[in-house]
Amino acid sequence: MKSDSVKSGMERAPHRSLFKAMGYTDEELRRPLVGIANSANDIIPGHVELDRIVSAVKAGVYMAGGTPVAFGTIGVCDGIAMNHIGMKYSLGSRELIADSIEVMAIAHAFDAMVMVTNCDKIVPGMLMAAARLNLPTIIVSGGPMLTGARDGKTIDLISVFEGVGAVSSGKMSEKELADIEDSACPTCGSCAGMFTANSMNCLTEAIGMGLPGNGTIPAVMAARTRLAKEAGMKIMMLLKRRITPKKIMTQKAFANAMAVDMALGCSTNTVLHLMAIANEAGVKLDLDTFNRVSEKTPHLCNMSPGGRHHMEDLDRAGGVSAVMRELSRKGLIHADCLTVTGMAVKEDIKDSRIRDKSIIRSLERPYHKEGGLAVLFGNMASSGCVVKQSAVVQRMLRHQGPARVFDTEEDATSAIMAGRIKKGNVVVIRYEGPKGGPGMREMLMPTSAIAGMGLDADVALITDGRFSGGTRGAAIGHVSPEAMAGGPIAIVKDGDTISIDIPKRRITLKVPEKEIEARLSKWRPRKPKISKGYMRRYAHVVSSGGEGAVVK
Repeated sequence: MKSDSVKSGMERAPHRSLFKAMGYTDEELRRPLVGIANSANDIIPGHVELDRIVSAVKAGVYMAGGTPVAFGTIGVCDGIAMNHIGMKYSLGSRELIADSIEVMAIAHAFDAMVMVTNCDKIVPGMLMAAARLNLPTIIVSGGPMLTGARDGKTIDLISVFEGVGAVSSGKMSEKELADIEDSACPTCGSCAGMFTANSMNCLTEAIGMGLPGNGTIPAVMAARTRLAKEAGMKIMMLLKRRITPKKIMTQKAFANAMAVDMALGCSTNTVLHLMAIANEAGVKLDLDTFNRVSEKTPHLCNMSPGGRHHMEDLDRAGGVSAVMRELSRKGLIHADCLTVTGMAVKEDIKDSRIRDKSIIRSLERPYHKEGGLAVLFGNMASSGCVVKQSAVVQRMLRHQGPARVFDTEEDATSAIMAGRIKKGNVVVIRYEGPKGGPGMREMLMPTSAIAGMGLDADVALITDGRFSGGTRGAAIGHVSPEAMAGGPIAIVKDGDTISIDIPKRRITLKVPEKEIEARLSKWRPRKPKISKGYMRRYAHVVSSGGEGAVVK
């Protein structure tokens, strides 16, 4: 066992003495040490009750003959960090989480890991650490929150964000918004729609690193506690059989994750995160691969923000396992892939079925023939950009209009809220990329304001930053190369015509090539927006959004 290097033999008496100072017994020290990465805190609704999940994992580890050792990791709540400087730090926290888990696992010679997480950057950060360490590992999610209700309709966090835009345009009163604010998030858990957190929790299950149910069982259900206990027991089996993440996270497993991604209509952020995780796992993944998977994988679930269903509905309808079983009927899933159950996917899903075909549709009756995401290329984004096409209304799949250009999210949001954006406009928000932001912040406020004002069927948004998993409409993010790197998005001017053709995967700045070259020749880099601390260092070493915004 790896942990023998810190607890076995005469020369490790000082080490054992330190363990005993914490109350560990000789019997516990004879057992394998299972590190438990715990991202509990009091600032993220999805993490506020993770101590309870960790306690259940510990119980499972003890029952199966291991010794659990918990430690903490950081986590940012993207909703609370949204639309101010805090969001610049969110994506960068992914790398800190992976690094900190690596440090703890190696410094203390853990034999195996259970990583307890729930939200946005924390899930991919832990998956990156799992691939890098390659110790037997299971990821356990805290689960999604339940939906709120108002006037007989379900509501969620996005209802509140869009309500701000509705108040600004006179479509809603401040009293109505206050009522939604009080009702939209009724329980702990990751926000109730297929936003980034739940997207990544579902893909953790699809790629084989989470137990069946990991993606969808609501946070408040007893089944979530039982799953955590089972994970604690299963990790001992993985350790005994030497099943490690790189045996699970193979090229085929990433293909499974992408297929489920497309069927569910997940967040555009999954593109960034899957590429970063694949990078750690030594698996080649590029943007063209996402398009190829999307073109052959139907969109089967109409989840919020693009549709009316939520995570509790998906769980009740059969969850990720049922979606994978349905996709496997036409060979869209590699059923021989190994998972943390110790079995192949085909064994995990063999008893699954769709319990409600209004929530998970069949392959013969999909919501869309293609998957939820599309990657566009063109002279504005030679290295690609990403859109959740399943959340775009039909008439905006092809759009051409004059650019309204902003160099910060704040300037764009102010213009939208002041009513200065008109139908047909293409809003361009630049210098918000991985280097330029820095941190490639999500921009849910401008997209929600557009939607809340009833303009999402007439206005497109384009950025070298990111859009939240809760965004709907023609919101195109991750434009690469970014403005800070001298990409063509840096030289777009107000009034320039931009053409978007999502079905043909094209995005075009309708300016003569010689004019583009002339503008680029005059372009000069901007000064960094943050000149000290972690994000200054991050901006110097982060790659483009087209490469997953990984630190090199």
